[in-house]
This record gives sequence, C-alpha cells and structure tokens, in this order.
Amino acid sequence: MPVRAPRICGCGHRIASGERCPCERMRKAAYEQRRVPARERGYDSKWEKERAAFLKLNPHCARPGCSAPASVVDHIIPHKGDQRLFWSRSNWQPLCTSCHSRWKQAQEKRGLRTGS
Repeated sequence: MPVRAPRICGCGHRIASGERCPCERMRKAAYEQRRVPARERGYDSKWEKERAAFLKLNPHCARPGCSAPASVVDHIIPHKGDQRLFWSRSNWQPLCTSCHSRWKQAQEKRGLRTGS
C-alpha cells in the first residue's frame, strides 16, 4: 500500500504520513482542558434516555456500506449550544464507534467541526 510523503508542519517539523506533530498534540490537549464538560453541554441523563430510545429504533450504522451495530448518536449539523438543533431528531444519525471516529476526524481536518 502506498504511503504518502512526509509533510512539513507550520512549526517547521517534518511529520511522517499518518502522524501528528507534537505542536498539534499540545494544541489539542490545551483545547480539551478548556472545553466545557459534556454534562454542561447537554449530555445528561435526559440525553442518555433519548439516545437509547433513538438507537433502539435505529440499531444499525447509517454510513453507506456499514451495517455494524450503532452505538453513537451523532449530530449531523454541529449544534454548538443551540438547544433546538441539539434535540432535533432530524439532526441525529446512528453511527458505529468506528464510523463516528472516522467521520468526526475527517470533519475536524476540513475545519467543519469544532467541539460539540
């Protein structure tokens, strides 16, 4: 399988394909320390009940080509604190953990998702 060439990070480090620069890791760690805890963002017991009910009705991953059991309810459009968008079931999609991680990471790389 071909491997992409190394890239040069903005800080000047040469980074191997598939690796993260130490400056990226430090930036992400600093962000996570400043981030509001999940409970304060609305992911409380009410969310857990709604999430479980949604996954019971939608037991399989929604990503095309994946039929794994869904374990995550993802907000299609990041709610960023908007409670109407947060609770809108039309903005929810069932995903397996693997697809959710891949999808979220791809969105973060493209700069489409920041946080929620």
